[in-house]
Amino acid sequence: MAESIIVTGVIDIDPDQREAAIAATHTVMEATRAEDGCELYVFSADTADQGRFYVSEQWRDQAAMDAHMASPHLAAFMGAMGEFGVKSASLTKWTGATAEKLM
Repeated sequence: MAESIIVTGVIDIDPDQREAAIAATHTVMEATRAEDGCELYVFSADTADQGRFYVSEQWRDQAAMDAHMASPHLAAFMGAMGEFGVKSASLTKWTGATAEKLM
């Protein structure tokens, strides 16, 4: 049985580029959410820190995540990130997490 993949992280950008980053995240989220095996894909802008974004992803399996990593829309997004003045990025991949409903 394939193990699900969860990715969590934080990306810090130049706060002056916040609106451009939000527009780019909307584009990549829409395309990614249509991918086979994508169960969750969200960029969230921090309401207190204008330059901080949070990343949350869930993939059916590694093959689905691999296909995403090779997608043209992700390549375009990664290219655009250079324009946002990325200060730091930290992403963590979690494999085989066991889900337990909290609410």
